[in-house]
Amino acid sequence: MAKSPAPPTSAPVRTQHDSRPVVAGIVTALVGFTSSFAVVLAGLRAVGADPAQAASGLLALTLAVGLGVLLLAWHSKVPVTLAWSTPGAALLAASGAADGGWPAAVGAFLAAGVLIALTGLVPALGRLMARIPTSLAQAMLAGVLLQLCLAPFKALGSVPLLAAPVIICWLLLMKFAPRWAVPAALLVALGVIGIPLASAGSVPDTEGLVPALVWTTPSFSLQAMAGIALPLFVVTMASQNVPGVAVLHSFGFKTPWHSSMLVTGAGTVLAAPFGGHAINLAALSAALAAGDEAGDARGRRWIAGFTSGLGYLVLAAFSAALVSVVNAAPAGMLEAVAGLALLGTLASAASAALADPEDRIAPAVTFLMAASGVALAGIGSAFWALLAGLTVRALLVPRHRRRAIDQAGNQGTRKGD
Repeated sequence: MAKSPAPPTSAPVRTQHDSRPVVAGIVTALVGFTSSFAVVLAGLRAVGADPAQAASGLLALTLAVGLGVLLLAWHSKVPVTLAWSTPGAALLAASGAADGGWPAAVGAFLAAGVLIALTGLVPALGRLMARIPTSLAQAMLAGVLLQLCLAPFKALGSVPLLAAPVIICWLLLMKFAPRWAVPAALLVALGVIGIPLASAGSVPDTEGLVPALVWTTPSFSLQAMAGIALPLFVVTMASQNVPGVAVLHSFGFKTPWHSSMLVTGAGTVLAAPFGGHAINLAALSAALAAGDEAGDARGRRWIAGFTSGLGYLVLAAFSAALVSVVNAAPAGMLEAVAGLALLGTLASAASAALADPEDRIAPAVTFLMAASGVALAGIGSAFWALLAGLTVRALLVPRHRRRAIDQAGNQGTRKGD
């Protein structure tokens, strides 16, 4: 008996030979690294790192992110991606040097890593973290970002011929290719910095182009714990880890929460003595590895996450060269690029902080206190901003209304392994 003809089929789904997961992983690493490494350097410098220590911190973070992604993506077969804490680096830039200098800052980084790891081990700590109102955490973040986001416009006054091309490039790319706006602005900045140096023969020594880890023995002080470690932990959790879970959930993936917290916490602890401040789940760049750009076969998108880890390890080899060029930049240029990288984060944080019309005064107080930069008893403004916001909120917003607001803010952020 003759066989009936096979029914028509749609275009075949590419699986075995689909290179899109690999390409998506490479793009994830490039965007994640180039769009925010200037923020990391600015933050580490602000809390007392010298150029060699700041370069070491960037290298340690890049290695920790790369190795952590390889482990998580391979083990979970989920397109998990990691990043350094960009909001945390902005917090450092606003905090300034801690009591005890750079060693105390390193001790605070280590403590933040321990807290991140404990959220994966101790459910009660995760629940306690969840009780911090989202609006206040976002307001604190917006406040610490404000000064850094003003830097591009201040640079127009101090170095207009250098700053203007960077801002124009960023604006044009925001119109036509938003994902590449900050990397392109960084390339322009490196060009306007590097071309005059090359023409003048001021080429960095070859030794400065080789990446190297620099050990710093951590020290611990109450001021650094309250002014750096605790705010760094809160900002990293609220602005990176929780949104990272939400991004993966939006693409139908369940985040391996406990293992992610253990890996990122341990990675932060290991990177801290070499200057790394914090690593965490990626938020914005996570969509590149988890979305349709990583291929039609959802079961193979973990390859994008794995490839991004390899990409970070490759980029680590060029970290020292980038730092050498950036160190030669005129005052304010590094902060200008960092500010452009954080404008979107500032806008999102401010919007989330003031979203509820019945709960705006406490976030406004938190924002202004954080933006003020005031330090009391040697403790930076981020800690006092959160404390002030909690106090004002308790006084002005009835308890039943606070519960309703917090429940609404926490929807969609349930976590599980």
